[in-house]
Amino acid sequence: MSLDLSTRDGVAVLTIDRQDALNALNFSLIGQFSKLIDEVASLDVRGLLITGAGDKAFCAGADIKELIGRDLMAQRRGAEAGQAAFAKIAALEIPSVALINGYAFGGGLEMALACTFRLAVPSAKVGLPEIKLGLIPGYGGTQRLPRLIGEGRALEMIMTGRTVDAAEAERIGLVNRIVAGDDPMAAALAFLGEMTRYGLPALAFAKQAVSRALDLPIHEGLKVEADLSTLAYRTEDADEGLAAFVEKRKPTFRDR
Repeated sequence: MSLDLSTRDGVAVLTIDRQDALNALNFSLIGQFSKLIDEVASLDVRGLLITGAGDKAFCAGADIKELIGRDLMAQRRGAEAGQAAFAKIAALEIPSVALINGYAFGGGLEMALACTFRLAVPSAKVGLPEIKLGLIPGYGGTQRLPRLIGEGRALEMIMTGRTVDAAEAERIGLVNRIVAGDDPMAAALAFLGEMTRYGLPALAFAKQAVSRALDLPIHEGLKVEADLSTLAYRTEDADEGLAAFVEKRKPTFRDR
C-alpha cells in the first residue's frame, strides 16, 4: 500500500508508504493522494497529520524516471495535477501538519509547504533540488516557499538546490518546531491538540483571515478580518466562550 489513511485521537493521519523509494511521489500516487484529501474533508476529524512511513524519509520528491521523455503537454498536466492535489490541503478548513520525519525534497517539501504547519525531527533534511536536474519546482514550491520564509531565502534555496537541515529550517521559519524524542507522532498530535481543542468554526475563520488577506494591501486585509471576526461572533461557540470567561469556567465548544 502506497498511502494509508487512518484516524487517531480525532485526527486524520495520512501516511506515504513507499519506503523502498524513500516515499517518493509518482503520478499514480498524486491521483490517490488527491482523492484521499477529498475523503479527509468529509471526515469528522479536527485536524490532518501527514507523514512518511519509516524513519528515513517524509517524501523524497518525484519519481525521476517518470519525468524522462514526456511531451510538454503531459508535463504541464502533471504539474497542474500536483498543484491541484496540494491546493486541496491548503483549502481544508481544519489545521494540517506535515511531520517531516526524514528527507523532504522537491515535491515532498512542496507537499509540506501546503500544510498549515510543519514539524521536523532533528535529523530531517529538506530542499528543492530541481535546479540540479535543469528544472524548477512545479508543485507550488516557487510560490509557497517565498511566502513562508521571504523572497531572498527562498530564491537561494531554489537557485542553489541546497539541502537545509532541521535546525536551519526552524531558524528561518520553514518549520514551526523540531520534535525530538522516541515518538514524534505523539508530539505532532500534541501540537495539533493545542489548537483543535477550540471550536472548529473559529479555527477555520482564523485560517481564512490569514490566507485570504496574505497578498492584499493591509486595508483590504483588515476588511477580510472584520468580516470573518463578525461571522465568528455570531457562532454558538463564541457565546459559550464569552459566557465561560465571565463565569470563570472552561468553555465547552460544540463546533457551532
